Amino acid sequence: MSRGELRIYLGAAPGVGKTYAMLEEAQRRAERGTDVVIGLVETHGRPHTATMIGDLEQVPRRTITYRGAEFTEMDLDAVLARRPEVVVVDELAHTNVPGSRHDKRWRDVQELLDAGISVLSTVNVQHLESINDVVARITGTTQRETVPDEIVRAAEQVELVDMTPEALRRRMAHGNIYRPDKIDAALGNYFRVGNLTALRELALLWLADKVDEQLDRYRAQQGISATWEARERVVVALTGGPEGETLIRRAARIAARSKGADLLAVHVARSDGLAGADPAQLARQRVLTESLGGTYHQVLGTDIPAALLEFARGVNATQLVLGASRRGRFAQLFARGVGVNTTALSGAIDVHLVTHPEAGRGRRTTGVPAALSRRRRLLGFALAGLGLPLLTSLLQALPDLTLTNDILLFLAGVVGVALVGGLWPALVAALGGSLLLNWFFTPPYHTLTIAEADNLLALGVFVGVAVAVSWVVDVAARRTREAARASADAQTLATVAGGVLRGERPLPALLDRLRETFGLRAVSVLELTAEAEGRPARAREESAWRVVASVGAAPPGSPSAGETTVPVDDRLTVVLAGRRLEAADRRVVEAFAAQAALALRQERLTEEAAAARPLAEADRMRTALLAAVSHDLRTPLASAKAAVSSLRSPDIDFDPEDQAELLATADESLDRLGRLVANLLDMSRLQAGALGVTAVPVGVEDIVPRALDELGPPAADVTTDLPTDLPAAHADPGLVERVLVNIVANALRHSPPDRPPTITASAHAGQVELRVIDTGPGIPEDQWEHVFLPFQRLGDRDNTTGVGLGLALSRGLAEAMGGSITPETTPGGGLTMVLRLPAAAPTHAEGPQE
Repeated sequence: MSRGELRIYLGAAPGVGKTYAMLEEAQRRAERGTDVVIGLVETHGRPHTATMIGDLEQVPRRTITYRGAEFTEMDLDAVLARRPEVVVVDELAHTNVPGSRHDKRWRDVQELLDAGISVLSTVNVQHLESINDVVARITGTTQRETVPDEIVRAAEQVELVDMTPEALRRRMAHGNIYRPDKIDAALGNYFRVGNLTALRELALLWLADKVDEQLDRYRAQQGISATWEARERVVVALTGGPEGETLIRRAARIAARSKGADLLAVHVARSDGLAGADPAQLARQRVLTESLGGTYHQVLGTDIPAALLEFARGVNATQLVLGASRRGRFAQLFARGVGVNTTALSGAIDVHLVTHPEAGRGRRTTGVPAALSRRRRLLGFALAGLGLPLLTSLLQALPDLTLTNDILLFLAGVVGVALVGGLWPALVAALGGSLLLNWFFTPPYHTLTIAEADNLLALGVFVGVAVAVSWVVDVAARRTREAARASADAQTLATVAGGVLRGERPLPALLDRLRETFGLRAVSVLELTAEAEGRPARAREESAWRVVASVGAAPPGSPSAGETTVPVDDRLTVVLAGRRLEAADRRVVEAFAAQAALALRQERLTEEAAAARPLAEADRMRTALLAAVSHDLRTPLASAKAAVSSLRSPDIDFDPEDQAELLATADESLDRLGRLVANLLDMSRLQAGALGVTAVPVGVEDIVPRALDELGPPAADVTTDLPTDLPAAHADPGLVERVLVNIVANALRHSPPDRPPTITASAHAGQVELRVIDTGPGIPEDQWEHVFLPFQRLGDRDNTTGVGLGLALSRGLAEAMGGSITPETTPGGGLTMVLRLPAAAPTHAEGPQE
């Protein structure tokens, strides 16, 4: 019996039409004569979805009682007994009611597939296990129902049901997804434009990865090794040389020419260990690659061109960037080089050979470290000088041995010398042993003449075997030492990375690890002053350097004050004090130095951002003050002036009723002016750092009525929808009221007479949000930031047609309390102003209904 096929409809959010599309497919298959039944479909009260079920056969659900309540689930046994060709099972990630055969619906689907029944199902991207935490950070909602990614990836078909965030919000506003009483809360929480956009991108990226897997699997099954240019992928080959940064930037520019192109950097390490790259250079190049949006990879291979092309074809690369050979012209006469060989074998992959300053200068090689210590080499020479004469004396005392036995014993002595002292003592022993064998044990004796050809052959084999064994022993010792050093270096770098990942301050942690690793007294990072930059003579003076970071006792203040100096770039240098390091240790120190420079750069960027933040806040405050002076102060002053001038006019005789009305107008205007002046004074003190915002827990249900009362009769028709369980906001009550008055007044100005504004509130991600919703003409999205700037006409504010009057002051006040004001488009037309304030207590949001 063959296994059934699974087809999944993937959506970015509830309401995009997954279930509808699944039922459309079920209807098409039924019309073609396929036996299709519905195992379970959740319509959530959506009439269009219910209509699409039509006359499809539905298997009755199973009723389960749990904790005194009744629930319905898909009747798995009934579907298996019915044995249709295709069954429709909605909401793959659903958790079954306790008492069901399986705890998850996807396990029910697995059993149906094993029984040979094909399944149509749906799932939202937020329910995929691998990105569940990402969705929680974006939306503030943790989805408790998840499905393993491998279940969805294993489906024969995954179809994306896509919809733009704006269209989905319009569908929500028209009541096509949730009931009317849930629409405002949904639009203000889970169904924000930003949330929906991020979820849509996650769905597209996840599906793109699955398509890549399907393409790679198809190419592997069909034995296709040629590159298919489905998407531009630029691979840059790094040798660990100084030209790497030039190649990376060139490859990044090539990738930038194509929308969505991938940048991959790869270093091919020799698996035989015969050649090594500079780890400090590779560390810097890796950081550069990742800063440009690329990824770094490392592979092993003895044949560099073959390994490089194998990697490029494995990732379906379309372009390959290589550096021009650093080998000299004479060396290129005997070998074509990696670039030429790779180009000849590249096939459909375009190869770019990029010139650089290091081309043709030859490789900069470091001296090969001695395999054994100097003490062991001296001991080997001593053993050769004393042991061979002693062995000769011993063999002369045993006259019954043949030449063959003598040669074997001398060979054993040479091997012993090689094990103790390495290659050169063993070569001396082999040469001396051959001379002793010829003089004392090869006829004619006591001459260097060899009478018989067999003896000559035996001595030749002795010398050859002795040299070969000595070479092998020396190489093995060298490899052992290199492996031990590489292991120590890797452990050291892993410890450094672990320290940073554990939350230590990157730069001090790196320097302290460096000091501890190499047993140093102190480590300093020095920076060349601006006056000495570009002046080599000035740079040699101690005063030309300043310490930007240091650890240890008496850290060096100039390069000459330390035993080891490691330049990072033209301005930064790492200086080590306490002992002089070996040349082999310098490579690891350079890797430390590269990471230290990166950590210093990150710290400075953080400090610059922190320093710029108060300046930006001051600018916003200043803008808010100007807005209030130019508009909010003029209006009450003009009203009070007009009322008082009228009362004092001798030309008009007012009756008591008119006098009372004018006095009330003047009194109201002066009260409003007093409040404005108080707010402006508070803002001025706040801007100068002399006034602290008095943030206390305050209920939104207390602030909104006071703001509406201050607006008077025009605000009588404003509707409010404030949940009773809304947490308190942590803010200044007077400032919140002032902000809300400005926002609501602006909404009243632009709302149609028959559709007054609405004020709603909700809690999301630790914030309390107040939404002032109007259905007026709205504002284009590209003009949203202009709303918070003071518009003027002939040096004064336009008080009749201006947009966002007083909003500049409101934004400054909101941000002073740690909140924000952002505009959004009202579904169906209009503008929604969202005032976000920190919540006095954490909130927990519920996930959206499918």
